[in-house]
Amino acid sequence: MASLRQKALEALTERKPVKVEFPSNKVSDYFGDNCYNDKAMRGTLSPTVYKKVSQAIKTGSKINEETAEAVAQGLISWATAKGVTHFTHWFQPLTGATAEKHDSFFDALSGIEKFKGSLLVQQEPDASSFPNGGIRSTFEARGYTGWDPSSPIFIVGTTLCIPTIFVSYTGETLDYKGALLKAVEAVDKATVDVCQYFDENVNSISVSLGCEQEYFAIDQDFYHARPDLVMSGRTLFGAAPARGQQLDDHYFGSIQPRILEFMKEFEIEALKLGIPVTTRHNEVAPGQFEVAPLFEEVNVASDHNLQMMDIIERVGAKHNLKILFHEKPFAGLNGSGKHNNWSLITNTGRNLLDPKLGNQKDALYFLTFFVNTLRAVAENGDLLRASIASAGNDHRLGANEAPPAIVSCFIGSQLTELLNELENTGDLKIESVADEFMKLGIDKIPNLTLDTTDRNRTSPFAFTGNKFEYRAVGSGANCGSPMMTLNLIVAEQLKQFKAEVDGLISGGTAKESAILSVLKRYVSESKKVCFEGDGYSDEWVVEAEKRGLSNVKDTPRALDFFVTDKAKKLFADHGVFNERELEARHEVWLENYSMKIGIEAGMIADLALNQILPAVFKYQGGLVQEAKGLKELGIDNSAVVSTIEEIAALAATVKTQVTALVAEKARIDNEIESSREAAIALCDDVKGKYFDVIREAVDSLELIVDDAVWPLPKYREMLFIR
Repeated sequence: MASLRQKALEALTERKPVKVEFPSNKVSDYFGDNCYNDKAMRGTLSPTVYKKVSQAIKTGSKINEETAEAVAQGLISWATAKGVTHFTHWFQPLTGATAEKHDSFFDALSGIEKFKGSLLVQQEPDASSFPNGGIRSTFEARGYTGWDPSSPIFIVGTTLCIPTIFVSYTGETLDYKGALLKAVEAVDKATVDVCQYFDENVNSISVSLGCEQEYFAIDQDFYHARPDLVMSGRTLFGAAPARGQQLDDHYFGSIQPRILEFMKEFEIEALKLGIPVTTRHNEVAPGQFEVAPLFEEVNVASDHNLQMMDIIERVGAKHNLKILFHEKPFAGLNGSGKHNNWSLITNTGRNLLDPKLGNQKDALYFLTFFVNTLRAVAENGDLLRASIASAGNDHRLGANEAPPAIVSCFIGSQLTELLNELENTGDLKIESVADEFMKLGIDKIPNLTLDTTDRNRTSPFAFTGNKFEYRAVGSGANCGSPMMTLNLIVAEQLKQFKAEVDGLISGGTAKESAILSVLKRYVSESKKVCFEGDGYSDEWVVEAEKRGLSNVKDTPRALDFFVTDKAKKLFADHGVFNERELEARHEVWLENYSMKIGIEAGMIADLALNQILPAVFKYQGGLVQEAKGLKELGIDNSAVVSTIEEIAALAATVKTQVTALVAEKARIDNEIESSREAAIALCDDVKGKYFDVIREAVDSLELIVDDAVWPLPKYREMLFIR
């Protein structure tokens, strides 16, 4: 048996759960301890400064130099008391990961720890070394990070992390956070304008987001014995085990002790950072798990999700586990998503997507935002598809509980009937409805309250009671891109709605009648994206095409939706991206896709030629000797000869296909200059033509070759041995 695989299996016999003790029996005793939250600010800032900072967080007003200096002094006092020695501007470049450059508080010239307000507010990382799509030349290195006061500062180890945006020297957005904040401002203004029809006390809204984070956890030694996992995040080869997820016994099952201790520790660390993690469980696939926090303001929730992913990886290493955030690390099993649960909350505390149907006004209030969201998706579904496009997500969409690439909305039978009533009559007939209960006929079990809608796991964008759940977001994604896009298209839709209603009112139509009139038309125009059935069915693919819905299954073509004339106008009108920024971002994403496919192609060739085929030939050589020996003894050797021939054919397929793959990859690299054309060529002519063919041959060899000489840890080992 190959040495690394053997060592991994041997190491597992010694693995024991790393016991974790809670800091306290009450989470409230340590929640937010490593976060510069409201409590910490009250304890370190003067009442005047605290008030200014709180106001800036709530309203988005700017913090002046004097206030920034006072905050810096409060921060260093708080942080050094906790053993912090360095600080960093924590930002989100277009690499997909977070970035940080640590600077010491210690000033060697003065001999003391110092921290200035100017360092809190702004730093200068190298902008040219991050993806920028041509906005910055290599010799133009200057870029800036700017403090985002609305997201809490936090401590990791001995480093103070300050959430920031990242911009170029000439002001272009180079990160995910900045664009998200601009989109949130746009939807805030548009939503408040529409809310004024119903409640004059509404003067601001909060975009609410809850991220359900899925991931796989395997033993760290297995990970290190799989070069494909190390280099690409997914297994490029691997025969399906006899038992996968078909028994459904892993889902919500008892959490294995080693995993549970790991979960306990990362939850403790997350809670100390003020991340409100609340749910943990086994997911459907063996080795797959999920963690979910309470809902928060979208910018904070997005930051917290990235922090949580980092914590999960760091804590996993302490428990000898490797966490996989790739959307499809194991073929044939569930992929991993990051379900984005989205809603709009007014400053008066009303969830605008909560179907309060007790009276006509409440029903109209809810339907205004519900129907406008549906129409936003109907008019801009292609942009939503583009916002979740990635090389990893291409493997996941439409497979094993992941929604298809066709963007549609599930809203449930009750709301469908309500919209049909509005469309057919132009009016709402709302009666006060008591809670519906499920009658079980079991005396000892209390009645169960029914939700407004069921759940549909095959719907990319489903209404789930009082929010929309965007299930198509990939597990490794930054929430900034899909949430920026969703908030932007809703902002544009509400802006159009307000203009149409105001036009009718100015023409003499009563306000309620004007709203109903516009909504009635919107319901008709949105029906094409409403689908209640099985998103996996072939019938839906045919039906979706009839409705004019796109079904773009690969990233290079999906990303085109970002650079249409319509998209450019949308982003520019709301001040999120100018045309140059949007084109640059499109370029970055195309290059990122190409690099990932290129890495996978290189690893397929490396593994096939340097590990798989040598092991196969070694085994085949033994069979040849066995066949000769049997023949010399006059014993039937046909079974051995047949196996040798089968191996030879499969090995020849691997060799010839890998050779062709390498040649095609080299041709694309040398001959195609356009990023888009290169990405499409890699998608179609490298990944599409060779990846599956080579994998099928290698996986077939895995089932034939002696288990003792197979070099790579197998699925049954990685997924089931703890």
